[in-house]
Amino acid sequence: MRIRNWVNKRKFGISGKLRKMMKCIFSREQLRIDEEIPSSESLATRDYSASGYSSRAGETETKVDTSNIEEAESSLRESGFLNYEEARSLLGRLEYQKGNIEAALRVFEGIDIAAVTPKMKISIARRCELPRRHSQSDAAPPMSMPAVSLLFEAIFLKAKSLQALGRFKEAAQSCKVILDTVESALPEGLPENFAADCKLQETLSKSVELLPELWKLAWDPQEAILSYRQTLLYHWNLDVETTTKIEKEFAIFLLYSGSDAAPPNLRSQMEGSFVPRNNIEEAVLLLLILLRKFVLGRIGWDPSILDHLCFALSIAGELKTLAHQVEELPPGILERKERYCILTLCYHGEGEDMVALDLLRNLLNNRENHDCIFELLLASKICGENPDCLEEGI
Repeated sequence: MRIRNWVNKRKFGISGKLRKMMKCIFSREQLRIDEEIPSSESLATRDYSASGYSSRAGETETKVDTSNIEEAESSLRESGFLNYEEARSLLGRLEYQKGNIEAALRVFEGIDIAAVTPKMKISIARRCELPRRHSQSDAAPPMSMPAVSLLFEAIFLKAKSLQALGRFKEAAQSCKVILDTVESALPEGLPENFAADCKLQETLSKSVELLPELWKLAWDPQEAILSYRQTLLYHWNLDVETTTKIEKEFAIFLLYSGSDAAPPNLRSQMEGSFVPRNNIEEAVLLLLILLRKFVLGRIGWDPSILDHLCFALSIAGELKTLAHQVEELPPGILERKERYCILTLCYHGEGEDMVALDLLRNLLNNRENHDCIFELLLASKICGENPDCLEEGI
């Protein structure tokens, strides 16, 4: 049954519910849905854009945001009431959408996260249990999935509010609650059809992206590295674009942050599989994964991936590996001059000067190549180091 029909049938409106919610917040009583009220137009909110939640300054147009209303009504439909935490979740989101960050944070801080976390774990775990016969002794989950979604969104928006106020460490700690709760409830990862009927998956995806950024803002590089690994090693049902973005950002952070990361502690791995021992090896592994995705056609070409890979493999002294990766790229990705130049530097760095010189000869013999001063100087240098090629170098 559609929510609108459900609302009309029972003659429930939203503004009166909000009054009851406010009363609930101050009295800590459960909200019973036994009051007739006129309409839902009072929930019209401003259109805010950043990450789907932050405000647009100076905009006067308003529009109805019904997503959270639908989740609240789903919770009402399943349990018959909105409890104290759910009411605060809904009201805090409305304050956040209005741009009242501090007011929203005060509302969110009234939610006892420690008290509701065990209930959310149990509810998520039971939601993903294999189908089985239910006996009369089977207790219902302590929370409905729309209620879990509502509370996770409140925790996420609390983290965004703290971020907006410059309290980055507290924001990261708040955001981490979401990931830890889900990972504790489902150690094997999210099933493919998890949260298909509500906004929970969307909130999880945004939390997974946000957490490493918050730790970086708090300048806690070790926690940032751990959160990146938690994001990539656990199955969060992320789309290819999001996963690719996180992998690239993590590789860049490992290469240039100046923080040494301890080797990852993998819970399960195949015997003999490669485990990176330091930042460079972990970054190279991530960049090779991205390069492989491109070759398989899963992502578009990003030239910065090859730039970072060249830097990482050069630092690691793996120039021949770099040459192999460049040779494996599909035709047309790199211009002929750039391709030959990279390969020449790789083979020259590995001491294979004659291979490097042959590459330069092939490049310089092509009359279509202009402005090859660097290549000519490099060829002269190689020839000068080889007595058999001194005349050619001159």
